[in-house]
Amino acid sequence: MPFDQLGLAPSLLEAVAAAGYSEPTPIQTKAIPAVLDGRDVLAAAQTGTGKTAAFTLPILHRLGDNQQKKPRVLVLAPTRELAAQVNESVRTYGKSSPVRSTVIFGGVGYQPQISTFKKGVDIVVATPGRLLDLLQQGHADLSCIETLVLDEGDRMLDMGFIHDIKRVLKYVPAKRQTLLFSATFSQDIRKLASNLLDNPLEIDVAPRNATADRIDQKVVLVEKPRKRAVLSHLIKEHNWHRVLVFARTKHGANRLCKQLDSDGLPSAALHGNKSQNARTKALDGFKDGKIQVLVATDIAARGIDIESLPHVVNFELPNVPEDYVHRIGRTGRAGESGEALSLVGPDERKLLKDIEKLIGKQIERMTVEGVDTRAGENDEPDERPARQPNNDRGHHGSRPPKRGGGGNNAPGRNQQRRRSRGGNQGGNRSGGGGGGQS
Repeated sequence: MPFDQLGLAPSLLEAVAAAGYSEPTPIQTKAIPAVLDGRDVLAAAQTGTGKTAAFTLPILHRLGDNQQKKPRVLVLAPTRELAAQVNESVRTYGKSSPVRSTVIFGGVGYQPQISTFKKGVDIVVATPGRLLDLLQQGHADLSCIETLVLDEGDRMLDMGFIHDIKRVLKYVPAKRQTLLFSATFSQDIRKLASNLLDNPLEIDVAPRNATADRIDQKVVLVEKPRKRAVLSHLIKEHNWHRVLVFARTKHGANRLCKQLDSDGLPSAALHGNKSQNARTKALDGFKDGKIQVLVATDIAARGIDIESLPHVVNFELPNVPEDYVHRIGRTGRAGESGEALSLVGPDERKLLKDIEKLIGKQIERMTVEGVDTRAGENDEPDERPARQPNNDRGHHGSRPPKRGGGGNNAPGRNQQRRRSRGGNQGGNRSGGGGGGQS
């Protein structure tokens, strides 16, 4: 079914065509008509399948060409990167529309965001913490919200946002359209949906925890001190121009980034201790080709959408198997193929087995010619054990005294509770994020 049979306005169809898309993905085919009809939707699809466009396109259609002073649409996202990505999608598809949108997150100054609300805006895309700050100070008014979207709902629960979400909802009309998009249908997600959605259409277009068939997954068994040498060799030998590499910790990401730079590979680190300007600069440099290797913690597992990203490398496996699915989902997006390579040390074999059990298949092992994968006497020892939690919780931005915190990324009681539910699954409150076709 082509896009022109979904009931979207001609201007939106032109924007979709200009973006290079002709056929909607399964999640778009099922979700767009339901959103256009005003129904509540509970949708799950694996990463990279177009969830963002599945709600931004029909929302723009419903808003039409009318502007209002107060926001009519609120999209809540777990991370800065995802919020920025959704806002970019709104502007891409709505380029012919007078509808105004803005993105609200921590790590940047308050005043420009306050000014945006004063001038008037139709669509607000926000992380819960900073938006709650503005609401409590009286700078934002959500009393006219017609559609509420919770994007990457499972991630927001994992990151301990549930209480902030409930506080934000007190400022939103009870009578509204609510859309909940998630990568999985966990019991927690279903419980959240039962409290927020009214007779929703349930859409599930992918097996739970499935990885896309178009992603070629491989494993290299290598001694930990030799991982950096193997990674540099592969990038140079195969002339990889753009590589996203996942490390487990902020310190490890910084260290690897410096080492790769010394190997002649332009690199940048992306994690929760980086300022918003530094994170934006790193992503922009990676997208435009100035940076060859982006070394990230799980802050980026669902938070960035990079067109035609051919290679993802797990320098270290994640502690949580589900995060492997989200990491490698950064490649093979929008119908393209991709390669996901994992460098697995002896102490990560158990993590590898857990991942293979989750995805229901064994990942192909490969050998690397031209470089020794065994550790030698002069190799530096690895300083961090495989199961050390990811403390990717930076303190960015500023919060008013009434909230008593360290900005949108400050670790709070919710995150402490999450640790007791099975480990860290996603870094700080502005890290991680999801995406899809946009």
